[in-house]
Amino acid sequence: MAPRARIIGDLRTVVGESLVWSARDESLFLVDIVGRQIVSYRPEGDAFRTWQTPEFATSIGLRRGGGFIVGLEKRVLAWEPGGEFGNTLAVPEPEIPDNRLNEGAVAPDGSYWLGTMETNLDASGNPRGQTRRSGSYYRLTPDLDVQRLTPPDYGITNTMAWLPGDRFVTADTLANTLYVFEMRGAGEIVNREIFHAGFPRGLPDGSCLDEEGYLWNCRVAGGACLVRFAPTGAVDRIVELPCSWPTSCTFGGADLGTLYVGTARFTMSEKHLEENPQEGALLALDVGVRGVPAHLFG
Repeated sequence: MAPRARIIGDLRTVVGESLVWSARDESLFLVDIVGRQIVSYRPEGDAFRTWQTPEFATSIGLRRGGGFIVGLEKRVLAWEPGGEFGNTLAVPEPEIPDNRLNEGAVAPDGSYWLGTMETNLDASGNPRGQTRRSGSYYRLTPDLDVQRLTPPDYGITNTMAWLPGDRFVTADTLANTLYVFEMRGAGEIVNREIFHAGFPRGLPDGSCLDEEGYLWNCRVAGGACLVRFAPTGAVDRIVELPCSWPTSCTFGGADLGTLYVGTARFTMSEKHLEENPQEGALLALDVGVRGVPAHLFG
């Protein structure tokens, strides 16, 4: 029987992204980029909390000593729930003013990897057309050294997953392509190849790994599904979702047995939202496989 997604609470994010499970907090954390907020969900008590951010909130990860590392529009900072957003750790790309941060995730070695893109938002969070592919990938080390990993030729950087066998998978949403790199040491990725390209439903957004080394990818922009890819890049299965713009996913819960999925309402018409009020919801599924613990920065 195919897994059925359930909608959790009444959360409706504009662009829910960067889901991560914190075992320490027994809670799921995510950002709403356009809503300029960080959200947590604690299954025990079925409780949500939100914190407003001073800029677009683009990514979030766990820190080894507790608390979080957060990507905002241009900068990366350390943050504790309820605290201020002033502890800036790095500004990865100050020389390209029209670029912003997008995807971010903690790598197995404790560094924080970040992707950039030409911004698709105006100052109010409304859609803005992109004119170029100028996104790059960066690595922020625990001692706060910023290293560029790729040339600036990505449209929308999404997905960061480290496969067994020293392979790194990422995506360019605009190209409808997932790529795989060979990793050489902690801070070098080489020999880019296509992991999977041209899947006909939606476009690739965020992803997570399960304990079997398979990649779960959210198909944004009308895809309305998750795709589970084998480590070879072959499609293993497709899981239907009630929201048309799934954006990011992660496994959570005490046994990492629940697959959580964030979604978006971005660019949707009032008529569509009236007919589909579930858009932007947080979803949960039992897909019959567990996830792996999140890596810690530091």
